[in-house]
Amino acid sequence: MTHDLASPLASTAPSSPSAATRVPLSVLDLSPVSDDGTSRDALLATTELARAADRLGLHRFWVAEHHNMPAVASTSPAVLIAHLAASTERIRVGSGGVMLPNHPPLVVGEHFAMLEALHPGRIDLGIGRAPGTDPSTAAALRRTTEGLGAEDFPRELLDVLGLLGQQHEEETGRAPSPFVRRFSATPVQGSTPEVWLLGSSTFSARLAAALGIRFAYAHHFGATQTMEAMAAYRAEFRPSAQLAAPHAMISASVIIADSEDEARYLAGPSRVMALSLRTGRLGPITDPDTAAEVLEKLEGSALEQVLAQLPGTQIATTTERAVDELQDLVDRTRADELLVAATTYDVATRVDTLERLVRAWV
Repeated sequence: MTHDLASPLASTAPSSPSAATRVPLSVLDLSPVSDDGTSRDALLATTELARAADRLGLHRFWVAEHHNMPAVASTSPAVLIAHLAASTERIRVGSGGVMLPNHPPLVVGEHFAMLEALHPGRIDLGIGRAPGTDPSTAAALRRTTEGLGAEDFPRELLDVLGLLGQQHEEETGRAPSPFVRRFSATPVQGSTPEVWLLGSSTFSARLAAALGIRFAYAHHFGATQTMEAMAAYRAEFRPSAQLAAPHAMISASVIIADSEDEARYLAGPSRVMALSLRTGRLGPITDPDTAAEVLEKLEGSALEQVLAQLPGTQIATTTERAVDELQDLVDRTRADELLVAATTYDVATRVDTLERLVRAWV
C-alpha cells in the first residue's frame, strides 16, 4: 500500500475522485528477468506489454536504463525504443530514462533525432541524472573518471536540448555553447522528440522548471520529496518555446488482483527484488511462492526493517482501491499524467493489471 504523504497542496485538490478528470495513463517497464527465463524472454515480454498498452489506448510506454543487473534486461533505451515503436501503432514510446552521465550529448541527440525521424510524433526523451547502476559499473560507463558534477549535468542537458533545437538564448539567458553552435543532431529534424527531465528530488524539479520542460517525478521508488518537488516545479516554472505552462507526470508502482491477499502475493517478487538492490544481493526476479518464503524468513529480522523503510511506494490491492489511491496521488500532486510500473514475475500479471486499471480509469 502507499505510504502516507502530508500534502501542502491538499486544499487545491478536488473534493473527491469523482469530481476529478482522469489524467492520461502511461506505462514504465524495466524488462525484468525471471529466474527461469532469459534476457530475450524479458525483452519479448516487454514487447508484449507495449502492444497491450497500445491496444488499450494508453498514452506512453517508457523503458528504463539499468546496467549490470541480472534482474533487468533494459540496458539500451534507444535500441529498445526503436524495436517497440516498430512493434506498436499509435502509442508514444520513450525513455524513462536515458541516464545522461553515461552518454555524450551528441550521441543522445543523434539517437533520438533518428528515432523521431523514423517514428515522427511518437518519441519521448526522458533524461535522468543518476547512472542507473552501481558505482563500479558507473565508473566503467562514464566518459571521465570523475563523472558529471552538479554544474556539468545542467550544461550537458542544455547541450542535448540545443542539439534538438529546443533551447534558445532568449529562454535560457545564455548564448548557445560552442558545442551547440558547431554541431546539430542528425538526421535533420522534421519534428522533434518530446523532452522530459526525470527525478526524485527538488533539484531536478527546479531545473526542469528553469528550462521550461516537462518533469516526471519517480514516486514509485523515491517518495520522500514528492510533494516538495511537484510544488517547486509548478511554482518556479518559466515558459519556453516548447512548453507554455508546467506539465508534470507522477509515477506509481501498481499491481492489481481480485483480492488484497492475492495482490500482495503477486507483489512479493518485486519486494524481494527491491531488497536485493539495497543489499547488493542481485539476482533474477523470483516466482511469487519463493518470494513469499523469503519474506516469511525475514520476519523479525533487521532486513525486514530495511524493507519496511525503503523510500519507494507500491499499490498492491484490488481495482477499486487502486483507482482510489492513484486518484488521490494525482489530486495531491496536481499531476497532469500518471505513469504506472509493475515489476512482476510474469508479463501476464502486468498485462492483467493494465487491463483492470484501464477499465476502471474512466
